[in-house]
Amino acid sequence: MPPQPLSTQTRRRRRAAQVELPLHGWGGARVGAGRKRSGPRPCVPHVARPEHQARHPVHLTLRAVQRLPSLRKQTLFLEIRRAFALCSGRLFRVVHFSVQADHVHLLVEAEDKKALSRGARGLAIRLARKVNGVLHRRGCVWGDRYHARPLSTPREVRHAIVYVLMNWKKHVPGAQGRDPCASAAWFDGWRKAERPRRMLASSTDPPPVVPSRTWLGSMGWRRYGLIGWRERPARP
Repeated sequence: MPPQPLSTQTRRRRRAAQVELPLHGWGGARVGAGRKRSGPRPCVPHVARPEHQARHPVHLTLRAVQRLPSLRKQTLFLEIRRAFALCSGRLFRVVHFSVQADHVHLLVEAEDKKALSRGARGLAIRLARKVNGVLHRRGCVWGDRYHARPLSTPREVRHAIVYVLMNWKKHVPGAQGRDPCASAAWFDGWRKAERPRRMLASSTDPPPVVPSRTWLGSMGWRRYGLIGWRERPARP
């Protein structure tokens, strides 16, 4: 006797029963999953940034993608320096900087977390446009999101100033004195006998940095002494 055809209702019940499988989440962590590193350094984690207090200066670092020319090349550096001058305002300020071959260090100040985030992202975008314009290219300039480290004590701020202004001594063999690709000429915290002459710039170029408005960035760090040109970033 041939089998009887199933009714439409019976077929629907069987089809529904086949897809009712037990689900236990998304499977958990897997080897090789997640965002890949673009270089030897680990990526800045994509987590919520901590709250920012206006009295704390911040050490910002931007790292360029590979295969770009040195950012210290004169044509690139001059455009980058001009971009710094356009990034400071009432809510976000660039206080110190140094430009290395493939990364940029800055000391900045911001009124709150929102101002810090917007200011840092705006600065990164402005610098990227300047670099791409000089090189006549398109695409990413920075290989990762910016790294931010708040500085909450006078000693931390002094160490950060030395690290930023003297960073070329880590990367340029035999480097002596003050970095021409940093804001050393606009820094007023050198020991009296070691203050450099101000760098020459066109009369139309505004200063690339502004004076600190925080106690830590203007006065607090001086408790541990002015900075000499023979100083260098501490070894890790």
